[in-house]
Amino acid sequence: MPPNLDLLTRKWWRSVGRRVDLAGEHAWLNAPVAAGSVVRDGWLADAAARIGGEVRESVPGAGLVDDFSSLDGPGFAAADLDPRVRSFYEHTSDWRMEVWTGWTPIFWPGGELISRLFGKRVEQLAVPTRPLDVARGMDSRVSLIVDAGGAQWGAAWLRTLRSTGEYVYSGCYSHRLLPGADRRSVHVAFPLESGNVQVFLRPEVDPDGSLWLRSPGEGFGGNGAYVVIEDGGATYASSAPIHEEFHVYLDGEGVLRTDHELRLWSAAVVRLHYKLEPRPS
Repeated sequence: MPPNLDLLTRKWWRSVGRRVDLAGEHAWLNAPVAAGSVVRDGWLADAAARIGGEVRESVPGAGLVDDFSSLDGPGFAAADLDPRVRSFYEHTSDWRMEVWTGWTPIFWPGGELISRLFGKRVEQLAVPTRPLDVARGMDSRVSLIVDAGGAQWGAAWLRTLRSTGEYVYSGCYSHRLLPGADRRSVHVAFPLESGNVQVFLRPEVDPDGSLWLRSPGEGFGGNGAYVVIEDGGATYASSAPIHEEFHVYLDGEGVLRTDHELRLWSAAVVRLHYKLEPRPS
């Protein structure tokens, strides 16, 4: 493996990106970054310090979104969600999960290579590539990042393999208004060394109370995926051709489940399925 693989990757994203001003016009892309090459949960304290706040661990009932009605707007009302769907996002730490993965065969070798070169090494975005990787389940922990007034600025959702303790995802969850948008989107940032990967997802609710979160790739400034990197004292951002779709719903037996599909352009790359259950009291 090249010794400067991460640096070379940042240089490539700089070449295809545009220079952005995170303190001004592009503040909607201002999100946590990691100080070192191994991510885990090392970014939390710095993220809190940047807003003059603090990290709160083990908060009972902590959720990825403090109040889902913050996303209300034309075409969406949190009150229409099934209460259990809403509870999962507002009280995520009260739930546990089991997960299954299914890769499209043509993309599996690339996924395995990326996992070995990047995901497992930096302990971030290490999407499981083999079914037995998650056979014993996935643990999750929610830590809150609050501002100086005690309001929830973001929530760190840290997911690790129950069998090994290795980090799979380390994401910062919040909600933001995109330029020109009529309502807020769910915002997820995955910190990396000197940068991050970000996803903006537009919420929709079905008549049955299930939730859809979609990042269709609306171009720069719209819902979709972005790569942001810091290089040479400047910051650059690029839209990424990655599209995600989540469907959170109750099955016929009243079990809360999530179907998650990740596509590259229009091609399905990997599908994940989550079974969500309340933690035993």
